[in-house]
Amino acid sequence: MNNDITNTLVPLGLAFIAYFVSHSLLASLWMKSTVQRHWPQLMPAYRLLFNVLSILLLIPLILWMQANPGPPIWLWQGALAWLMKGLTLSAVLGFLWSLKAYDNSVFLGITQWKNRHNTNTGTSTNTNTTDPEQLHISTQHRFVRHPWYFFFLVIMWTQDLHLTQVIVYGLITAYLFIGSRLEEQKLIVQFGEAYINYRKQVPGLFPLPWRWLSKKEAEYLLALATKSQVNG
Repeated sequence: MNNDITNTLVPLGLAFIAYFVSHSLLASLWMKSTVQRHWPQLMPAYRLLFNVLSILLLIPLILWMQANPGPPIWLWQGALAWLMKGLTLSAVLGFLWSLKAYDNSVFLGITQWKNRHNTNTGTSTNTNTTDPEQLHISTQHRFVRHPWYFFFLVIMWTQDLHLTQVIVYGLITAYLFIGSRLEEQKLIVQFGEAYINYRKQVPGLFPLPWRWLSKKEAEYLLALATKSQVNG
C-alpha cells in the first residue's frame, strides 16, 4: 500500500470511527436524559435534529470515500455480476417493503415535533426520554431483528469493491454489529421481558433458517411488550 493511499485511508477510517462514536453517543439514553434535564425545550426536536445531523455529517464522508476509491479488490464478472445486481435489487425492494412496518413520522422525529405543545417538558428526571414507538415484529422482523441493517449489508457487499470501500464497509459492518447491541439495550429497558425473549428466538443481522418466530409467537410477544409498557 503506497503512501498516498495510506494518507487517505487512515484519516478516512478515523473519520468514520469518530462518526460512529458520536452517532451512538447522541442516540444514547444518557445523552437524551442529559438534554432533557438541562434543555427540556429541545426534546421535541431531538429526534428530528439527530436525523438531520446524522445525514449532514455522513455526506462529506461518502463523497470523500467516492473520490478516493483506491485499487480494485473484487469486481463481479459474468453471471455473478447479474446475481449480485439481483441481490441488490431484492434488498432495495425489501427495504421499501419494510417501511410499512414503522411509523415513519415517529422515526424521523416529525411526530415528536408536531406534538411539542402537548408534551411535558419539565425538568423532572423521571420524564420519559424514549420516543413514542411500539415494538415492531413485522413479517421481516420474525426472521431477523434488524431487517434494515441486513438489507444495507447486502447492498454494500454485492457491489464491485475497491480498497477504500472494503475498509469503510468493514468498519460499517462492525459498527452495525456493535451499534445494534447498544440499541437493543435501550429496547430491553423499554420493552423488558418481551424483547429479551425476542432476542433469544430471532437472529440479529442475518436470517437463520432454524431461528424465526411464528405469527402466533410474534403476537404473544407484542402483547407482552404492550403490557410491559403499561405497567412501566
